Amino acid sequence: MTDQHRPESADAPASPLAGRTINFGSGGGAPFGGLSVIGGDLAGGDAPADEPLGDGLPTETRVLIIGSGPAGLTAAIYAARANLEPVVLGGSTPGGQLMLTSEIENFPGFPEGVDGPELMNRFRAQAERFGARFHDFDVDRVDLSARPFRAWARGLEFRGQTLILATGASALWLNLESEQRLRGRGVSACATCDGFFFRDKEIAVVGGGDSAMEEANYLTRFATKVHLIHRRDGFRASKIMIDRTYGNPKIEVHTNTEVAEVLGGEFVDGLRLRDPRDDSERVLPLEGLFIAIGHRPNTDVFRDWLETDDKGYLMPHEHTASRIPGVFIAGDVADHRYRQAITAAGDGARAALDAERWLESEGVIEHVAQAAW
Repeated sequence: MTDQHRPESADAPASPLAGRTINFGSGGGAPFGGLSVIGGDLAGGDAPADEPLGDGLPTETRVLIIGSGPAGLTAAIYAARANLEPVVLGGSTPGGQLMLTSEIENFPGFPEGVDGPELMNRFRAQAERFGARFHDFDVDRVDLSARPFRAWARGLEFRGQTLILATGASALWLNLESEQRLRGRGVSACATCDGFFFRDKEIAVVGGGDSAMEEANYLTRFATKVHLIHRRDGFRASKIMIDRTYGNPKIEVHTNTEVAEVLGGEFVDGLRLRDPRDDSERVLPLEGLFIAIGHRPNTDVFRDWLETDDKGYLMPHEHTASRIPGVFIAGDVADHRYRQAITAAGDGARAALDAERWLESEGVIEHVAQAAW
């Protein structure tokens, strides 16, 4: 697909992905999610991935930020306004998961809603206005053993006196071609973000854990009926959530059921379901599908250096600080509870402020009055 779902007005900033082709993958191998981008110039002015870099690329900074979703971009705005000239390694798909969201209605300041790509481009333009420098490279490895902290991307070594990790988490998907084709057109991985759009519609949720059941119950506020689809006979969800789900008259539970195909042309209009016990199939007409089979934090390159919980999320030690002095954590890379753009942005602001104060405490920069923030 290309980022051409909405015409841009004459004075609106272009999307960082405008005119480029997006390939959807499983998310397992890419540091910032299972996406790759083909063709077109990157918004930050870097050379395309298949061309050599020019001279003068800034590789040393007081604040090095890895990730360019709401957390990373907000951290860049705050750090840039503090004259710290941050360098952002944004990944091969700049903007994070919101680049795949067609419309956002719960981000403050946009009463008519805003497209995800447009919102992320505005974040980025604001950071660039204050001097943040962007390079849309995936990070291959890091060395956090001493300052300056080092990160390698595209064969280059970047160094930062402080490091903010904001690589986010990627939703797990069913890996169906039809699912990827209809993402943002009836297929979603965020009930809180998109549930409102399915008012008075019949929809489905896929998953068997607490998150899936929480989303199914939440979506009954809007939908006329919610089908909960799970491939096994039993659930891994807690008993209280199972009881609540079976007790909700607007939820119909389908066990021993897999989604074989998401049906629809421009928008979802049904599911082709399969019983794994005998491979029998049936069609279920509906207008929306929510995938709730989990998220995968983008932490692979950091796991040798920082603590993670049992789900793989980074664990801040105090506020946004990690156990390594000078390394800070922000956004969904550490948050498996909220996973919202607004909470990630708040984390990014906190991390930038914490990094600035830490640089002051180390004598790298002079003290700045809090009013200046």
